[in-house]
Amino acid sequence: MKKELNDVTKSLIATFLGLLAGALLMLSIGSNPIEGFTYLLKGGTMSIERIGNTLSTATTLILTGLSVAFAFRTGLFNIGVSGQMLIGGLCATIVGLTLDFPRPVLLFIMLIAAIIGGSIWGIIPGFLKAKFNVHEVVATIMMNWIALWVVYYTVQAFLIDVQETQSAGLPAVAQLKVPWITELFQGSSINLGLVIALLAVIFIKIVLDKTTLGFELKAVGFNRNAALCNGIKVNRNIILSMMIAGGLAGLAGLTFYTGFAENMQIGILPAQGFDGIAVALLGISTPYGVLIAAIFFGILHTGKGFMSAMTDIPPQIANTIIAIIIYFTATSLLIQRFWTKILRKKKKKKNTKGGVD
Repeated sequence: MKKELNDVTKSLIATFLGLLAGALLMLSIGSNPIEGFTYLLKGGTMSIERIGNTLSTATTLILTGLSVAFAFRTGLFNIGVSGQMLIGGLCATIVGLTLDFPRPVLLFIMLIAAIIGGSIWGIIPGFLKAKFNVHEVVATIMMNWIALWVVYYTVQAFLIDVQETQSAGLPAVAQLKVPWITELFQGSSINLGLVIALLAVIFIKIVLDKTTLGFELKAVGFNRNAALCNGIKVNRNIILSMMIAGGLAGLAGLTFYTGFAENMQIGILPAQGFDGIAVALLGISTPYGVLIAAIFFGILHTGKGFMSAMTDIPPQIANTIIAIIIYFTATSLLIQRFWTKILRKKKKKKNTKGGVD
């Protein structure tokens, strides 16, 4: 019997414990957990339209999860995804509202603008970490709030709508929504952002596992001092890691503000940036794991409204399940210790029986 649980098993255990806790919460308010989970699942998968909405919700989570996971793999904690999303979305929105090009060209320029905007917002804390050893958690949190007020000022000064709380709506030519996809999924909010997210998963998988850059980045994440002793430029790789993570978050901003939404609301930090931490943890910081975790969370987010409408279970139960899953995933060391303790008891019991015989 294995003494160590692999990361996939730990994630599955964390998910099971989160669902179990959700079931207990449903029982505590007098609701039927089986009925609750049935409607929660149906809410995200029962029709083509709901599947499309689940995939649309998962699209941004894939990219924010990749951003956090990429930084994790290189020994960094990118908690500034929300700010990087905002700047990426802002850059894409400015391009979409000001340039007049054919749709393929315009969307490509918007994509590049979003990547550049998010990358710049990631480079700054990366540079501070590399040159002055400023902790990236502190730096990225501060960059979140700077991004919030940059967007607030820019939208109000140059992009304001008549409602004065959001930017002007993007024209159809500057949106990731396309009629044939919308019709295929019966009017859901799914858009071309899903294609971008899937390509990003493949790209990050190749970078991490098939390139010298990926090897160096992971080496810095595993042991910075050892990497330095072996001639790897640690500071350069720290900055590159945060730049790529920021670019992924910028893409998340593109898919959210030009695909899921049509404008930017001022004064709001997108929650998807923080949800990306949960996706990365549950997806064990691997590209394919992030993809699966994002779809799972997409089902929970899409299904909770339907569950609430069909039962007396509040939608906050689904948020609680997500929070508990995050907790158990983050404390996987405790799960490992509990598993080791069980193995020791079994071994002790076996040895005792052997002695009696």
